[in-house]
Amino acid sequence: MAERMKEAMIFAAGLGTRLRPLTDNLPKALVPVGGKPMLEHVILRLKAAGFAHIVINVHHFGQKIIDFLEEHKNFGVAVDISDERDALLDTGGGIRKAAGYFRKGSPVLIHNVDIWSDADLAGLYEGHGRSRAATSLWVSKRSTSRYLLFDEEHRLCGWENTKTGEVKSPFPGFSPSAYEPYAFGGIHVISPALLERMQDWGEKFSIIDFYLSVAGEAIIQACPASAGALWMDLGKPEALTAAENYLKSAGHE
Repeated sequence: MAERMKEAMIFAAGLGTRLRPLTDNLPKALVPVGGKPMLEHVILRLKAAGFAHIVINVHHFGQKIIDFLEEHKNFGVAVDISDERDALLDTGGGIRKAAGYFRKGSPVLIHNVDIWSDADLAGLYEGHGRSRAATSLWVSKRSTSRYLLFDEEHRLCGWENTKTGEVKSPFPGFSPSAYEPYAFGGIHVISPALLERMQDWGEKFSIIDFYLSVAGEAIIQACPASAGALWMDLGKPEALTAAENYLKSAGHE
């Protein structure tokens, strides 16, 4: 049997407010890192991992992203544009709008454009396909204020903001201290059945809120990164500098 084409989506619609003034006239996805736009880095990583079809959502300076892709012939992969220039739909709404571009019956790997990591994208996708999970979340043990909380079987049970004390969970009497906290890494794989369930939601919503809403019946599993795994949020200026330094030290410049 022929191998099924791997499907991916890149979130590239963000406003990039933390990167101003760089994003005053440029979409965040095209901010350069080591001489290449963030978007190019992510596309090439996905391509190297065997992803042959990628959906990219656009909003802020969306035409510049479309023009960039056309100039580079989509880097040799099949690309569809999910156009959110009329309204930014948040993470869940963005996936819901893009769902019509995905091949029926295939899981989809979702990757934030501003995430820089050494995650095994092919392994995450293929491991998800072998599991019973509805969603596989790439997570790590890093310090943050917002944590996803998992039970001993690595199944999502809740969410906590440690700064505000806000807690979310589908389970009555949920106590955050009884669960394992992980930071979400902005990379996840979602199964077709959950894409169908999103159609009952409104146009704009958070994917984490959606995952929490179905966690009582669907398996939303953690895929923890190895200790010392590379992860950076390039949506912050200091992270851009760190990524540039990493590339130089690794001999890529």
